[in-house]
Amino acid sequence: MEGKRSGQVATTETAVGKRAVVPAIDTASSTAAIRSLGRQGIDPIAVSEHDSPPGFQSTYCKQRMSVPDPTADLAAYEQALVTLAEREDIGTILPFREADIYALAKHRDTLTEHVGTPWPSLDTLRAIQDRIELREVAAAAGVSMPQTTTVPEWEQWDKPSIVKPRYTVHAPAYAEEFDTASPEEGSTQYVPAGSEPDHEQLYSEMGHMPLVQEFVPDTDEYAFFALYEEGEPVATFQHRQRRGWKYTGGPSAYRESVEIPELESAGRALLDELDYHGVAMVEFLRNPETGSFELMEINPRFWSSLPFTVQAGVDFPALYWEQATGETVCADPEYEVGIAGHLLWGELLHLHSVVAEEYPLVERPSLLRTACEVASSIVREPRFDYLSTDDPEPFVQDLRNKIAGTVGNPLERIKSTRQQFPQQTEKEPATQRTENIT
Repeated sequence: MEGKRSGQVATTETAVGKRAVVPAIDTASSTAAIRSLGRQGIDPIAVSEHDSPPGFQSTYCKQRMSVPDPTADLAAYEQALVTLAEREDIGTILPFREADIYALAKHRDTLTEHVGTPWPSLDTLRAIQDRIELREVAAAAGVSMPQTTTVPEWEQWDKPSIVKPRYTVHAPAYAEEFDTASPEEGSTQYVPAGSEPDHEQLYSEMGHMPLVQEFVPDTDEYAFFALYEEGEPVATFQHRQRRGWKYTGGPSAYRESVEIPELESAGRALLDELDYHGVAMVEFLRNPETGSFELMEINPRFWSSLPFTVQAGVDFPALYWEQATGETVCADPEYEVGIAGHLLWGELLHLHSVVAEEYPLVERPSLLRTACEVASSIVREPRFDYLSTDDPEPFVQDLRNKIAGTVGNPLERIKSTRQQFPQQTEKEPATQRTENIT
């Protein structure tokens, strides 16, 4: 069923004079948030450990700040966010990475007197960022999840499986192994049937004892997105991934808005079970035999395809701001179903994977057919994560960064994301003022 109602939110009196802190990372989500808030008359303060993230170049970015790198010193990054939150002109902070939401949840109780805190408690967050605890949440919610357990407890090495980190952020509050905090979670590994990896080597590589998950031979990926208010959904959205960075899946390059009751039911059951508060993305694979949605992850933060969500009609950053500043949030805005959007760089990575990579159990698609599909979809659905006629500089800066390799290597980032089909073989500065927060 198709339909649309605007999810636009007006700036409120209590928000006047307040600013939002937006971590400027190397995905289009933070740029989308800067644009969304700026268009609502809210001044975003972009913070980053990098010198030239795309968001810094947005016409809506009124202030830039340097912060410690959370991958090098998570504790220092936490303190930087706390210092910002204590400023009188700050209304809230938006999370875009696992490190962001961990730092915010850890200090939620002390930050409530300074800023709006639309994010979960640390106890709730642990049930998400610890994938063993997430397994128990899924069972309690009645939502299907591939069989998951720790490496020492896994007994089905005669079947294909996936080894992945147990924790999505290496934080001292989660395990004693993480005495020196680092949010690097390690890489997911595919284990062929009949091949049991060395447990001690896995422990050494990942910094803790990882888990094993049943291999799901399908790339039909779906996601349920929501903003929750103390256990109740305020706004929701759904999309189906049509193409990932690789032809086997991975981060989203091209996605389509959908409205599937069973998907909403599964997503809401999980967030209801958690009595969730804040924004979240719930990732699923759809079982081709049963049609049921199999839980893969819950991301307790804003997601990389956020620009498309806003374009489809649900302005989550603006809704988040309303929630943070204590205003009445627009009740469950409708979105346009059946439209699609692209990350252009992701489309290029997808084509690269078709040309240069080979995966077990997945037939490589035709390059000519894939290229034609990419080109025709761009013409048919001209919505892009970075490219914007009224704010072109972030797209230009992202292109510069990709060429120079100065803000992360997307080909390397793929290795640390959830992959169902790993490779068979081994694997102009802006005028705004920049400050330092340490």
